[in-house]
Amino acid sequence: MNSQQQRESLSGVVAVPTTPFGPDGGIDEAGYQRVIRRLIEGGIRTVTPNGNTGEFYALAPAEARVVTRLGLEAADPDTTVLVGVGHDVASAREAARDAQAAGAAMIMVHQPVHPYVSVDGWIEYHRAIASDVPELGVVLYVRNDAIPGSAFARLGESCPNVIGVKYAVPNPARFATVAAEAGAGRFTWVAGLAELHAPGYFAVGATGFTSGLANIDPSTSLRLWHALADSEHDIVTEIWHRVRPFEELRAADASANNVSVVKEALCQLGICARDIRPPSSLLPGETRAKVTEILELWGLLS
Repeated sequence: MNSQQQRESLSGVVAVPTTPFGPDGGIDEAGYQRVIRRLIEGGIRTVTPNGNTGEFYALAPAEARVVTRLGLEAADPDTTVLVGVGHDVASAREAARDAQAAGAAMIMVHQPVHPYVSVDGWIEYHRAIASDVPELGVVLYVRNDAIPGSAFARLGESCPNVIGVKYAVPNPARFATVAAEAGAGRFTWVAGLAELHAPGYFAVGATGFTSGLANIDPSTSLRLWHALADSEHDIVTEIWHRVRPFEELRAADASANNVSVVKEALCQLGICARDIRPPSSLLPGETRAKVTEILELWGLLS
């Protein structure tokens, strides 16, 4: 993929697949590929193995490599596979090289989890990773509102392959300021807080959004993107109200059940098991019942 194709792949629904686990606690490889194929057959063209909805931080490095391989194997030739990498610099660089060797065209660098992040250190962290794989498109995952637009501009000057940003700070005004300071048109901006926040971010420059909901109902996620891209505000409002109960279940208690809700829905649909790793946990019975109600309302349960 050339840079323009990479950018175009971010201007849409960027789905983040879950990582199903089997009875032995390991990765359910067949289940994972069912999740990927369901997304692709539902019309999704960009998937992110090893994203947060995929429980990236609960996977061992070897497991993350398996997830990368499975995602690439299940993808169609016209599917963009955006592989998540992260942790310390050395581990992220190794994972980026592994993704490149496996055939990925792009990587997404997870937000640094170090408790002490300086702006210069943030730039160096991403520069070290991006410069190691200059042939790959690099997307930054940003959840830190202290990173100014000037930092993105500096990083972009030294690393031309940094082409996109998944911005996940719940503040559209801050996003607009950062994007403007980073340089108009320099990066493709993806709203990183999914469907509920996408309308606010599209209003100030985002052209794509991430989605865990797409695991369950890809057609609704795609309808929302098309309505946003075409400024069909009535349709945007209608879809926003449709998905709100599901997304609010995921966001409750500081997103404690973000992935658990998605896995519960997939389990009820017969796609994979609901098992999840600590520090997340299975849903209590009353929340499972709410998931059932939503799926019935959406007409997804037979």
